[in-house]
Amino acid sequence: MKVAVLVAGLSAVLVGAPAVAAAETGYRADVSATSTSTSVSKPAYPTQFSLPDGFQPEGIAIGPGPSAYFGSRGTGAIYRVSLRTGQGKIINSGPGTPSLGLKVDSRDRLFVAGGTGGNARVIDTRSGKVLASYQLATGTAFVNDVVLTHDAAYFTDSANPVLYKLPFGRGGALPKEAVKVPLSGDIVYTTGNNANGIALTPDRKALLVVQSNTGKLFRVNPSTGVATLVDIGTESLVNGDGLLLEGRVLLVVQNRLNTVTSVQLNRDATSGKVVRKLVDDRFDVPTTVASYRDRLYLPNARFTTTPTPTTPYNVVAVKRH
Repeated sequence: MKVAVLVAGLSAVLVGAPAVAAAETGYRADVSATSTSTSVSKPAYPTQFSLPDGFQPEGIAIGPGPSAYFGSRGTGAIYRVSLRTGQGKIINSGPGTPSLGLKVDSRDRLFVAGGTGGNARVIDTRSGKVLASYQLATGTAFVNDVVLTHDAAYFTDSANPVLYKLPFGRGGALPKEAVKVPLSGDIVYTTGNNANGIALTPDRKALLVVQSNTGKLFRVNPSTGVATLVDIGTESLVNGDGLLLEGRVLLVVQNRLNTVTSVQLNRDATSGKVVRKLVDDRFDVPTTVASYRDRLYLPNARFTTTPTPTTPYNVVAVKRH
């Protein structure tokens, strides 16, 4: 296995070597098969595991606890996996339209972006039952990703310049209908995949949205939808897909580039600097990323491979240091 970690423009190739030191967050491929203590060897969580053949994964959500959830962009099925064993099962067979971006909350509810179906669903992670379903758009739509705040869920649409908001009621109660928040300001939709991954800003006062086709990152006012370009210098986040905020570091999965780019942000996310890039020879067009303990988990969507019912898919783990 070979991993290249690029730190502030400096490339280093590691083959079973320690992680490159970094001021904020460093990563390397997790190549260990077991973890050892002074008295006994214990099986480590698997460093990669398979998803069902033909599954076509896109989104990932983890928690509470060591359970991961994956959505199929083919059937919309939801697959739950134990990170301890890598074993899993389908908990919801899907509506026949995609399940893309996923997020899970502390109430064991999984929020699902419905892609070309123009919809969103909320699923009970224990039973797999659909708790609520929302038709967010009619006609052409691509509901791509979702982020949860303390009072709402927000969904992006890569085909239409709008966010869809599900405002929570008392005790986190789900609403009857979604609210549209039109996007304006610096973001301009063009041909291709527009607003994609979405996350909170470090100060939790606004939203971050990456525009895949232009490689731009925006800070969005969640009340007004006004988008302001985040200054990251001359860097491009083209093919930006899933986002994960850790402290003030935003991880951006650049899917077809097989790269995870780390952007160090200021507190209100008006500016940032690319501080490192991660590539791994196990990446095969990863789309999204989620974390558990000392690892990042990424599903390989394999967009460059024609999907068939027998096409294999997997998830890889990258260890944090």
